[in-house]
Amino acid sequence: MNICRFETREGQIAIGLIEDGSTVVDLSEMGIDCLSRLLESKRPATEVMALLHPGLRRYALTDIRLRAPVDRQEVWAAGVTYLRSKTARMEESDFSATAYDRVYEAERPELFFKSLPEKVAATAEWVGIRRDARWSVPEPELALVLNSRVKVVGYTIGNDMSSRDIEGANLLYLPQAKIYERSCALGPWITLEEKEENARKWQIRLTITRNGTVPFKGETSANQIKRGFQELADFLFRCQTFSQGAVLLTGTGIVPPDDFTLQKGDLIEIEIGGIGMLRNYVEVV
Repeated sequence: MNICRFETREGQIAIGLIEDGSTVVDLSEMGIDCLSRLLESKRPATEVMALLHPGLRRYALTDIRLRAPVDRQEVWAAGVTYLRSKTARMEESDFSATAYDRVYEAERPELFFKSLPEKVAATAEWVGIRRDARWSVPEPELALVLNSRVKVVGYTIGNDMSSRDIEGANLLYLPQAKIYERSCALGPWITLEEKEENARKWQIRLTITRNGTVPFKGETSANQIKRGFQELADFLFRCQTFSQGAVLLTGTGIVPPDDFTLQKGDLIEIEIGGIGMLRNYVEVV
């Protein structure tokens, strides 16, 4: 089951259910005015089914604009959760190489703040690369949707845009490499209540298109994530609370080669089996 945030042609923001892959059922008439209203329930998918009736307004997916599936939730990210990611970070940074090796093996994961909800780009919107960076890449990631009780209630697709040269110069520059205008995208919607064992079977694919050609394509599996989903969630909520829940990116296992950097106009497509596809064009910020 997939739920979304969407905007009508009249500019109204609503929460909807994706029905048959082509229709959006508007749940606002049933009092669902934000995502957390559903995500905080004991069984979100069961509640959605209980709300459905033939009289609810329905829109063709082509007649609405999907918005980022986050409204009151902070977005955080985990790093160095794939072996490939650890290797890439060590290669890009002689100065900090041992730190990446240590965090991959450590009990405590690397966690960092990524974005406020209002700054997240939706599918079909643009994402940014820093004008003062020389080496910018997308990081396709499975994102955990968490409620305030530290429960994984759904999944979405995330793009953790990164300036690898800035991060590689010094680990203390990580916030500048990771947090800037349009550096995070989520979408197209939230897939509810899949078990971790099923989600780990999903393939993650990245395709970058430039002027009609494909300079980079890569693929990995969510099963390559070293840490358990609940383990990551528990560390995020350790010693802090999220009253509206949170979204947690789980790291990337797809790393473009060192001679590749994003350019203005590139199309980034991230597909995760079981969820769908997140598509964004690149702009310089």
